[in-house]
Amino acid sequence: MLTKNQIKLIKSLHEKKNRQELGLFLVEGAKSVAELLTSDFTINHLLVTEEFYDKNIEIIRPLTEIKGVPFEIIKQDELEKLGTLESNNAALAVVKQKENVVPAITTDEIIIALDDIRDPGNLGTIIRIADWYGVKNIIASKNTADFYNSKTISATMGSFTRINIFYTNLEDFLPKIGLPIFGALMSGENVHTFQFPKSGILLIGNESNGISPAVEKLVTQKITIPRFEQVYPNDKVGRAESLNVSIATAVIMDNWNR
Repeated sequence: MLTKNQIKLIKSLHEKKNRQELGLFLVEGAKSVAELLTSDFTINHLLVTEEFYDKNIEIIRPLTEIKGVPFEIIKQDELEKLGTLESNNAALAVVKQKENVVPAITTDEIIIALDDIRDPGNLGTIIRIADWYGVKNIIASKNTADFYNSKTISATMGSFTRINIFYTNLEDFLPKIGLPIFGALMSGENVHTFQFPKSGILLIGNESNGISPAVEKLVTQKITIPRFEQVYPNDKVGRAESLNVSIATAVIMDNWNR
């Protein structure tokens, strides 16, 4: 049985200030926790349903019996009361945050830089996209959404275990990398025809305001995803004001890799 202090700790991690103070965060759901179990993150406590335990027993046993990770088998309704997900029939883990350290960056890789991405769901989806396209490092401005927010972690669908994210001042850090910076803007070279190099930095801006003026000055090449302009018989063309920031990231990454 969980103690009152353990329950209090888990619920406190719903808030960013407590996550920062304690250096802990929550991972919830079958997919995310399953990925966590084989990652290099340190698990402080593991709560699982009996069904999840039976499916993952070969991974869980070494963690609990050899590494001494505390774990409890609890019911689904208990999991849902403790966590942030409306429905969770699998698992919840209390995990130690990693330190915010400068990643090892090479000159032959593609990096994603995020300037003030505020929505944790968008951040999580971008992390998942990065994982799909083989990007290992994300550089984020200090006011970008919290990597350890439960919504961010859930949206990554386990990809948070394979992506390095480093929070820093973009104006100071990006020039030090020494790679060309491709800024996603409303006007620029068409991503469908632009000849991307082997490596570089994809700079993505805020959901509403785009890339900030100070950071835009660092852009080597402006790129854009053009609206669809082919006229149908009923005169329908692309009229949306903009694309969701995570969708835009996926479109650009696909064109870059292609």
